[in-house]
Amino acid sequence: MDKLIKIIKTWTFWELFQGMNVTGRNLFKKKFTLNYPEEKAPQSPRFRGLHALRRYPDGEERCIACKLCEAVCPAMAITIEAAPRDEDAPESNRPEQPKVGNRPEQPKVGNGAGRSRNYGNRRTTKYEIDLFKCIFCGYCEEACPVEAIVETRIYEYSFEERGENVMTKEALLRIGDEQEPQLTADLEIDGRYR
Repeated sequence: MDKLIKIIKTWTFWELFQGMNVTGRNLFKKKFTLNYPEEKAPQSPRFRGLHALRRYPDGEERCIACKLCEAVCPAMAITIEAAPRDEDAPESNRPEQPKVGNRPEQPKVGNGAGRSRNYGNRRTTKYEIDLFKCIFCGYCEEACPVEAIVETRIYEYSFEERGENVMTKEALLRIGDEQEPQLTADLEIDGRYR
């Protein structure tokens, strides 16, 4: 009996009618194709685009050269070199860790403004991300204890020459400075999930 049903379905093009049924149901539905350059899809605050390095409001780099982002990167796209922090820097650039009683202040959820400002004794001298290797997984952002490395909403960029794909520390800081208001807002929205 099963063979007879199979033969009937084969000769009556049953699969073809099933496929055309799906096509017919979707033919008159609302289209969700966007005319890309003119129209852009809404982005989530968790969108993982081009990387950026952030600074504290006083201008000091957030990165403390802990190298957690380099260690967690599955594509080995991040290269960091560290050096001792300049002890001759003005005191305003090396604030003390805020204290509440005998304990350090608890970090706030969100943009990292309340996180520990103990800069440690190291700084990055070289921070590079090879965008040809990067898979934009976001592990570097999750691993960072001071929210120094983040991924922006920038997805429209190109390179004209080989070598431009390696983002240097200066380029990452520049992007972070330009995108700071958007990054702060996104981290505030995403804060309850961190």
